[in-house]
Amino acid sequence: MTNPPTAVTTHRPAAPSARPPSWPDPAEFRAAMARLAAGVVVVTTREADGTPRGFTATSFCSLSLDPPLILVCLAHTSSSFAAFDGCQDFAVSILSSEHTEVARRFATSGADKFPHGGHELSPSLLPVVAGALGQLDCRLHERHRAGDHTIMIGRVNGVRLAPGEPLVYYDRAFHTVTAPVPASSATD
Repeated sequence: MTNPPTAVTTHRPAAPSARPPSWPDPAEFRAAMARLAAGVVVVTTREADGTPRGFTATSFCSLSLDPPLILVCLAHTSSSFAAFDGCQDFAVSILSSEHTEVARRFATSGADKFPHGGHELSPSLLPVVAGALGQLDCRLHERHRAGDHTIMIGRVNGVRLAPGEPLVYYDRAFHTVTAPVPASSATD
């Protein structure tokens, strides 16, 4: 059974005005956001001519279970922005601790992001990272412009899982998770 087509809504707010004096210093804001540990994903799609495109993201999360939705944010300055701004389908690879070099490659503007090996095709024929902890096939649900980024909301149409430990980004560096925090014996 195929899923019915999804209407795509694109929200485009008015052009930004001058920065209000009440906003925090950009460097301070960036430093505060670097204190939030986040999982690392690679998001991929294909241009109209079939050329694969992709980027590394930490601004990614699940959004809804019913329907299954995720969101990911992409900077308007990304070399992949035009491809994702026009795509209807994309894939998300949730990276393991063994994918540090993959994360760096997809985060580097102008790099050859799809060298021979290291990726495979999903059932929807999108490139995904081989051995990723999770691979998600997504159909664009909505796109929202927000500041200097676009929030892409995807409806998940396929999931594949693999074992491993997650790759985490914290304080502008990649990390691994060493051990879970023991559960508290106290009850709330």
